Amino acid sequence: MDIAAFEGLLTPGGQALLGETGAADVSEGALLATASRLRARHPPELVGAALTQVRLRQRARAKFGADADRMYFTPAGLEQATRASVARHRARRFAAHLEGAGSVLDLGCGIGGDLVARGRAGCHGLGVDLDPLTAAVARANVAAFGLEGSASVRAGDAVAQDPARHAAVFADPGRRTSRGRVFDPEAYEPPLTTVLGLARTAPAGCVKVAPGIPHDAVPEGAEAEWISDGGEVKEAALWLGGLSGARRGTTLRRATVLREGAEPATMTADPALGPPPVAPWRRYLYEPDGAVIRAHLVGEVAATLGGALADPRIAYVTSDTLRPTPFARAYEIHDVLPFSVKRLRAELRRRDAGTLTIKKRGFAVDIERLRRDLRPSGSREWVVVLTRVGETPTALICEARRHQVTAEDTPP
Repeated sequence: MDIAAFEGLLTPGGQALLGETGAADVSEGALLATASRLRARHPPELVGAALTQVRLRQRARAKFGADADRMYFTPAGLEQATRASVARHRARRFAAHLEGAGSVLDLGCGIGGDLVARGRAGCHGLGVDLDPLTAAVARANVAAFGLEGSASVRAGDAVAQDPARHAAVFADPGRRTSRGRVFDPEAYEPPLTTVLGLARTAPAGCVKVAPGIPHDAVPEGAEAEWISDGGEVKEAALWLGGLSGARRGTTLRRATVLREGAEPATMTADPALGPPPVAPWRRYLYEPDGAVIRAHLVGEVAATLGGALADPRIAYVTSDTLRPTPFARAYEIHDVLPFSVKRLRAELRRRDAGTLTIKKRGFAVDIERLRRDLRPSGSREWVVVLTRVGETPTALICEARRHQVTAEDTPP
């Protein structure tokens, strides 16, 4: 899809074709017939662009929900785009900091997901992307949400911009190549050190990074935030300058859990808190959220639960108390066994196990092969947790304990 074909979609005729294509069957089996039918009445390059957009919109619903049906994408732009729930969370933080004053320079704005989210939150901004087609797509997304008065986009090199002219910077360096994801921050495009240098010339900034960023790559004065949505870690961000909660000369770690229909729950590191205690298994097992684990805040979660670790190297918390928390899933422990397939199978049969959820941490096992070996055939639902205590492989037979988390249960 080239720029001319994409811009053709933005004309009245292109919009009509896009609507017609959206109502057609574009599944793999029907794609060729649909394309042939449309090409009989429309230019082939325009049909190709419309088919690309409709199929990308279908994929994008997982990230953008119903908004995907009025947005525009490129394949690479959709891959790197921020999930809408995460973008809204970040946009609220920018809006609260700026209070309507100044603009945000978005370096490497991609298809404009974050730019749009900030615009909808009341922030003014300029998006810049090196790829002219991606910049055109971002510009179309700004227009799709009626935000032309508060956001604009241009094609350009991020490293050639002047962040000092803006109140804040947001940067999303490229983390994918033709070979797949990039894990070394200095292999980002531009490299992380270059992006951080640019962002620091503005009064405040935020740099989107991969969740696996090493903690020693977080610079002094920065706040590193790991964000999960729906129980999955989606991304991390480094907050700088006036947007950072870290004290001068230090770093701050934050875990944020996004939940549908609830306010975000967030937790930061407590520098006065020592290592969590180690104790034998108690009545409940808590599985910390992935953002908590990435942020190294398992000890903080254990403290809120009056809990301990069964093994100091493994992120499972155990407690005698069942407490509602957005930062961990709770399971009631019914039995703790030294791991043995034969013994575990017999115990599960005795408990009439049918539906089986198997979790593991610090334990090398092929879960699907183990499930076949256990042969559950009963009527009850159980959770098997495989882990280690010291050098001892251990199996815990548990039941999930679900409880509603209210605003009062969410730490400040």
